Amino acid sequence: SQAVAQMAQLLDFEILVCDPREEYAAGLGMIGVQRVMGMPDDVVHDIVPDAHTAVVALTHDPKLDDMALMEALNSNAFYVGALGSRRNQASRKQRLMEHFDMSAEALDRLHGPVGLNIGAKTPAEIAVSIIAEIVQVKNQAQTKTSLVTASSCAVG
Repeated sequence: SQAVAQMAQLLDFEILVCDPREEYAAGLGMIGVQRVMGMPDDVVHDIVPDAHTAVVALTHDPKLDDMALMEALNSNAFYVGALGSRRNQASRKQRLMEHFDMSAEALDRLHGPVGLNIGAKTPAEIAVSIIAEIVQVKNQAQTKTSLVTASSCAVG
């Protein structure tokens, strides 16, 4: 989350971070990054993501990520992504379809594994791949954006 937020700052994104796990969120005190209290799904719902908003779930915790992703996928966010392997993404999509009646069309909007496939290994490299994909999608949509990350990630 910290590396994603730092790189997003360099690109003038507005950054909101939501993570109800105090042990993670407390260490993300960065100037220019707004911490939003609450559960990620409530925060995503309350900020009303629009065509200038990206939402990225980075916790690896389905209890935090899945509900926030549902809110984001049902919004006008131009980008919705989630950290995790291809297998985790397939499981997540299956869960969202079976238990929450998410449509295949809505789930097709989910970028995951999040980021461009550049062979990233370190947190900084993974952050580069995530920000690069967000910029790619943003520029394809030709919009100015905010970065939103939910749950131990960036929200904006």
